[in-house]
Amino acid sequence: MTKLRWGIAGPGKMAAVMARAFPDVTNGELVAVGSRSLDRARAFADEHGIATAHGSYDALVTDPDIDAIYIATPHPQHTDIALAAIAAGKPILVEKSFTATVEDTTRIIESARTAGVFAMEAMWTRFNPAIAHARKLIADGVIGDLRGVQGDLTAFRPFDAADRLFDPALGGGAVLDLGVYVLSFAQHFLGTPDVVHAVGGTFPTGVEGEFGVLLGYRDGRSATLSGAFTAYGPGRMMLIGSEGWIDVHPRFHRSPSLTVWRGKTPEQLTFPGGYQFEVIHAGECLAAGLTESPIMPLDDTLAVQRLMAEVLQQVRAFAAS
Repeated sequence: MTKLRWGIAGPGKMAAVMARAFPDVTNGELVAVGSRSLDRARAFADEHGIATAHGSYDALVTDPDIDAIYIATPHPQHTDIALAAIAAGKPILVEKSFTATVEDTTRIIESARTAGVFAMEAMWTRFNPAIAHARKLIADGVIGDLRGVQGDLTAFRPFDAADRLFDPALGGGAVLDLGVYVLSFAQHFLGTPDVVHAVGGTFPTGVEGEFGVLLGYRDGRSATLSGAFTAYGPGRMMLIGSEGWIDVHPRFHRSPSLTVWRGKTPEQLTFPGGYQFEVIHAGECLAAGLTESPIMPLDDTLAVQRLMAEVLQQVRAFAAS
């Protein structure tokens, strides 16, 4: 089988994490990296054994020796690169959060669908084997009717106005960095909610440092979620059913293990994890001629982007009140 040839847009921390995962990608290989700085691209390529370095994103997306692009730049930079890649006919895997705004997410989705080019958000949690197994357990009715989701994701970071995480112009803040995980998890298992209630606090730069969210559904289901740069926490999830529940152990977005509770006898299961699974899935979709993932469809990406926008609006209004 011919392997898909991938290029990475952006030589930052997330790109380095993904580059280290590529040796485990069974249907793809990393062959190029692009940056606005040729020196940075070359340094990244040398560090990770990548054959080609480009000193512009245009050169990356138009490289005829690249089949697909993984976009790993800060959130606000995703849109221009994604649109350029789509215009060049290149499938894209876009790091979450997909963009910084609902409007930009809509533009990319509409462009990809019009062009018939594959596009997917790189929400790696959905593709890890533990979460795939949780999906099957729920579909098989092992814990009965799924009625709720509870969980958190915190990552303490000392405030630094110069850091991207605290810079509103670079898509900083706890909602876009951490909230995307908890909101996408709940939306994946429960669907898009009917009601959103959010509170939280902000840093001096205006970005949110912490948030708490209640998602409500007309049929009585709910999700209780939180995230923060201001505290330490486990990063766990619970899927709560009418006949049992599933603990997704910390940190849930890496999905190392599950405990399935039915009655008084728990069953603990361990799983491998990694970023390679989302890349493998994207390759499988492309091999099957798909333009969207059935596990991370673009409608879900747009729904979560809208949820984040609503949470951001409510948190900032609450913090200013």
